[in-house]
Amino acid sequence: MKIAKRIKNFENLDRDKVYTLADAIEALRAYSSKKFDETLEVAVKLGIDVTKADQQVRIMLPLPNGTGKKVRVAVVTNNEEDAKKAGADVVGGEELIDKIAGGFMEFDRVIATPDMMPKMSKVARVLGPKGLMPNPKLGTVTNNVADAVKLAKSGQVELRAEKKGIIHAGVGKMSFATDKLVENATAVIDALKKAKPSSSKGQYMLGISVSTTQGPGLKVSL
Repeated sequence: MKIAKRIKNFENLDRDKVYTLADAIEALRAYSSKKFDETLEVAVKLGIDVTKADQQVRIMLPLPNGTGKKVRVAVVTNNEEDAKKAGADVVGGEELIDKIAGGFMEFDRVIATPDMMPKMSKVARVLGPKGLMPNPKLGTVTNNVADAVKLAKSGQVELRAEKKGIIHAGVGKMSFATDKLVENATAVIDALKKAKPSSSKGQYMLGISVSTTQGPGLKVSL
């Protein structure tokens, strides 16, 4: 099987070396795609048991320099004017819920006002598995729709532990300056440190790596 030249070039990277954040980003730049602006992905392995409710880690974090990604925001509310003024891409009440139930998914974030949440149960099985179900702990169930929309648009990332305790987050585009990417990645790491569950014992942060959308992963110093 023919191996793409760019993939083959990854062999020149020292995958066993432990880098600083800045050095890892610079090392990855040489292998970034020239055809599109790749995202820098941070993966953090946590020493938690995600099967236990008291060891769940899930937070919404605004990045200092944004993500560089356009976020399409849907708002479920009876007060549509405020949401539209704030820049929401899709706004509606019960008719929007019915539309989502019918398969409409042209959005990346869903915000709902508290009065609409009982009706949102109709689409919980659709939005829940995709991590899109509004949640008051994440600030996506609120009467302050304008601020929630602006935060979502400004560049928030959701940090949510997967089955093996790994958290993935896109922290900016490779076109960002290295110091901006370092600042965003550091914000993610610091937020995770603060979010350590009190019931988690032993070493909490087990490993950190960074990669680009189509690139290899490099280990980063804890």
